[in-house]
This record gives sequence, C-alpha cells and structure tokens, in this order.
Amino acid sequence: MIVTVTLNAAIDKTYHLPALAAGQVSRVDRVYAEPGGKGINVARVVALQGVPVLATGFAGGSNGDFIERGLTRQGIVHDFVKIEGESRICLNIMDQDGVSTELLEPGPTIAGQEMEAMRQKLALLAARAKVVAFSGSLPAGVPKSFYAELIEIAQRQGAVVFLDTSGEALLRGAEAKPYFIKPNEDEVAQWLGHSIEDENALKQGLLRLNETGIPCISVSMGAQGSLAAFHGVCYRVHAPKVEAVNAVGCGDAYVAGMAIGTAQGLPVEECLRLATASGTANALTARAGYVEPEDVKRLLGEVVVERIG
Repeated sequence: MIVTVTLNAAIDKTYHLPALAAGQVSRVDRVYAEPGGKGINVARVVALQGVPVLATGFAGGSNGDFIERGLTRQGIVHDFVKIEGESRICLNIMDQDGVSTELLEPGPTIAGQEMEAMRQKLALLAARAKVVAFSGSLPAGVPKSFYAELIEIAQRQGAVVFLDTSGEALLRGAEAKPYFIKPNEDEVAQWLGHSIEDENALKQGLLRLNETGIPCISVSMGAQGSLAAFHGVCYRVHAPKVEAVNAVGCGDAYVAGMAIGTAQGLPVEECLRLATASGTANALTARAGYVEPEDVKRLLGEVVVERIG
C-alpha cells in the first residue's frame, strides 16, 4: 500500500472562463470543485492506476468534511486527523488560452495536540505501507522541522519515504534522508551554495546530494522532462510531446508514478518512465491530479530514459 500525507489539504476549485480581467466582473463557464492538496492529488493518480492507496493529513470544518466526502465518492480510502480549524480552498482560474492563475489560501493553524495525533496516526499507517509520500506546504503552527519528524517515524516503521515540498520545509525535511525528493533548480543551488549555470552543473549537484544520503533525486525541466540521480548515477528523462490542457498537478502525478514503481519494486529506469508518463498524462486532462490509465500506458512507450553517467 501507498500512504500519502497532505498536511495542508484543500478544496481545489477550478474556474474556466474566457478571460480574467482585473477590476471587472467575469462570468465563469465551468466549475470543478474536489478534494485537493498535493498529497491528495498523488493519492488520486495512484488510485486511478488501480494501486492500493490511503490518504491522510489534517482536515477540519465544513471544508474538511467536503474533502473527506469527496474522497469517499472517488473510492479513495482516507484516515485524517480532525482539527478545530477550517481546511483551505485553492482556486485555479483557467482562461481560454490555457493561462492559469492560482489563488491559494494559507490554511488553518494546527495545535500541538493535533500534531501529536498525526505522529501517532502516521506510525500506525506507515507500518502497513510500502511507500509513504509527504507532499505540499506546512500549515501554520507547524514547525519547519515537522516533516523531518514524520519522516523518521515512517522510516522506523520500515516504509520508503518520499518528500515533495519546498523552501525551508524541504531543506529541513531532507535532513532526515528520505528516499526520494523533488527539488527545483533554485533549491538545489541553495543546498550547494552556488548558482547552477547549465545542465551539467545540475547533474554534478544532484550527484553531490546523493552523497549526503538521499538515494533518489529528481528535478523537473518542464515539458523537456527531468534530470534524476539515483545512487550516484544520473538519468536524463525525455517526456513525450503533447498538447497540454492543464499543467497544474503534473508534478503530483509524477510523484504518484514514481511511488507506484517503487512500491512494485521496479528498476529505477522504469520508475522514472512511469513517473514521466503519469505526469504527462495529467497534462492531457482539464483537472489537477487526474490521469486516464490508457494515456499512461500509451505514453510509457514514448518516454526516453537516458543514462548519462
């Protein structure tokens, strides 16, 4: 089983409209509202590919109830820590040209007893999991070291741990040596203490990060694919060329594919292939954190994984 952890779960709302103009009334053509947050997106993509998954995190208020009901309707098993605060809403506004504008609420403030409840719940869930994937931002009230704490709990239970977050939460979480991280180029440069001028410099940087005890690191290069390092070997992954409908959630779908491959014990090249196919398939849908399994299977054969040293 794969367990996903979304500490700042949300209702993801997408508005489709012809154009967004400041200071004017805009009429929306279509609205989608569903459970969201990066870890929930990961869980949905895993479930859509027929792999057992459980979603956990913090959920509170009427928005939290909406999130849990929505996951139940989608057939995704969930076990959240209930909190006093109100879970957030994240709004994605898409115009007819495919330009996306996101408005993200900060989310609730988490109390000390709620964090302790999460520690205890995670220990129970991680004992049943092959992979535990932590994704997204930390809510208010949670220390930047909290991911590191949870990672160590999951590792003690024998789970393989993924971490997909940003900023200080990523830097502090990486100190616990998760199996997989997905930083951007700026975060790699911050770790190394110098700028990254080209792809070769990025490759050398990822290899240095491997040496710190993080076995698998992947950096997205957008439509061009990704660069990954695994136990001292680098891979250049070339994504299939598609007409993207929506880029939001592609990174989460990538993590989902990587988690599926890892849980199934696939070689790293096949994990990277499945991750890339899943991320690309998400780009073909109008909503974040969705793939058509047929698209993933078709795109698998179009992904090129090149070992570059």
